[in-house]
Amino acid sequence: MLADLGLKTVCQSALCPNIYQCFGKKTATFMILGDVCTRNCSFCAITKGAPSHVSADEPQRVARAVAQLGLTYVVITSVTRDDLDDGGASHFARTIDSIRSLCPQAKIEVLIPDFNGSDRALETVINAGPDTINHNIETVPRLYNTVRPLAVYRRSLDLLRKIKEIAPQIVTKSGGMLGLGESRNEVIEMMMELRASGCNLLTLGQYLAPSSRHHPVVSYITPEEFSSYIQPALDMGFSGVASAPLVRSSYKAAKLYQSAFTGE
Repeated sequence: MLADLGLKTVCQSALCPNIYQCFGKKTATFMILGDVCTRNCSFCAITKGAPSHVSADEPQRVARAVAQLGLTYVVITSVTRDDLDDGGASHFARTIDSIRSLCPQAKIEVLIPDFNGSDRALETVINAGPDTINHNIETVPRLYNTVRPLAVYRRSLDLLRKIKEIAPQIVTKSGGMLGLGESRNEVIEMMMELRASGCNLLTLGQYLAPSSRHHPVVSYITPEEFSSYIQPALDMGFSGVASAPLVRSSYKAAKLYQSAFTGE
């Protein structure tokens, strides 16, 4: 189906370890705006370079896939497109609108880039009315220069804060990778800053290097240590937390979204 409709998924492009479980349940995280990223993050398997043109009918093709699969919860992400004036925000909005037209009952989560800090671009996505906006912090600030050299830690926190200021009804979500060389205290501080920015949902998972050319795995975090972050995060006020080695930002997204309302 993905091939027939000419669609990309982050499941495939980012080499997600959960791909067979999710595809087996007829769910995927659709990746719009092509499959080439303008950023040079050292942890990511997605191709980096000069992106192709934006396909005008992609929003309609994504909506047809959602309808064909009968999805009730949809996750849409993208490569980062610093080459576009609005970072692709209007394309996100058109995709949300197309899904709403064909599948009005579906809940929609978007996993967005930072749009280079553009308030106007962020407002374009917010005004399209997604149910959840996810923006991953990825790692602690000390590691940004080597892990996310073109990103800014405070800019990502500000993005999450601005979503809540503009549309407090939208569920906000963020995630981080562990095993990149961070300390436990740094992770706790990152969690506290995310919560102070109004973030509702948190995901933590083990970083796995896509190849020897990517950032090395500094440590493998035990399942017990991952579990040990859950209660502190809930005590901080997060509505839902997923923390385990193979957790990824979109893994079981519908279930985590429900926890924003049920607390379970």
